[in-house]
Amino acid sequence: MKRLTATLLAAAMCMGTFAGCGSNTEETTDNSNAGAAAGETAAATTESQTASAENVHLDALNVYFVPSRDPEEIVTATEPLSDLLKNELAGLGYDVDSVNISVGTTYEAVGEALSAGTADVGFIPGGTYVLYDDGCDVILTATRDGLNKDSDNPADWNDGQPTEASDKQAVSYRALFIAGPSEKGQELADKVNSGEELTWDDLDSANWSVMSSSSPAGYIYPALWMQDRYGKGITDLSNAVQSDSYASAFARLASGQVDVLVTYADARRDYEENWTSEYGRSASIWEETNVIGVTDPIYNDTVCVSKTSPYMDENLKTAIQTALINIGNTEEGKAVIAIYSHNGYEPAQSSDYDKEREAQKLIQELNAAN
Repeated sequence: MKRLTATLLAAAMCMGTFAGCGSNTEETTDNSNAGAAAGETAAATTESQTASAENVHLDALNVYFVPSRDPEEIVTATEPLSDLLKNELAGLGYDVDSVNISVGTTYEAVGEALSAGTADVGFIPGGTYVLYDDGCDVILTATRDGLNKDSDNPADWNDGQPTEASDKQAVSYRALFIAGPSEKGQELADKVNSGEELTWDDLDSANWSVMSSSSPAGYIYPALWMQDRYGKGITDLSNAVQSDSYASAFARLASGQVDVLVTYADARRDYEENWTSEYGRSASIWEETNVIGVTDPIYNDTVCVSKTSPYMDENLKTAIQTALINIGNTEEGKAVIAIYSHNGYEPAQSSDYDKEREAQKLIQELNAAN
């Protein structure tokens, strides 16, 4: 495990009650008033010391991040988290001498550090969490900008209006099956929009674009959707090609090379301009494409705590959970967590990631087959 300890910011915190000092013109203040003022100051100091003494003391809290970006970049971006977390925890009953920020050499290394207790807190994807959930507990799910549509019914997405960002934060996103302007694509869309259920033969009669088998929205969750409904998966489709990017997938859809693609829910927003400017379509992507399938929610990244950390108990778990939610609600905090495209955090529970457990099982089966 490669550990990169961030340089702690030196911030002077003024926590007690301040007593004013008299100027030379106030030297005639009588002794009784001076004594009262001194007594009040002493009482305030004693009260402050008592409150501080009631806090639980921790030598260090080790926070690990996965290496989804360059490790040095992550350490630099998250360096302010040390003092932010220390200050929040102090108000929640924990005095922490140092918060050490580290970046694991791999995702698995962070999972193993949580399991071993060398990491107290880990910022990890849902897939890493479910692989190591015997050694860590999930306490938070990251939030990102939500969309104005989030229905299980594909027809609800097909009103011809753009899918837009909402003012609400979301802890998950969907994968969508997008039918294009080809004759087969329109045929499948017509069935869905008229309230008919698609059969396996309907799906198998189309030409598909999928992403690599490690892509949650471009393969794994769509494959689970098929398994749940038809007992078959993407590998059972007669005509499915792997695209090297969503850009090439949408280009194929626009040209009619494929009838259906699978992608993340707001992908059409990302390729709206390309649809007419690069892919040669005269009408908008919202007019010419339709959703014919919607997967279960794919939950965002997690914050997990170690089950074997020498410090960890329910009270500390709750304090860390509250502290990070508070940090995510500040501008300074948002600037820190933006390195992972997180906007904030909401409480999470293990069952939120049950579909991710199914996804990991599917990945293992695919790897075994290969």
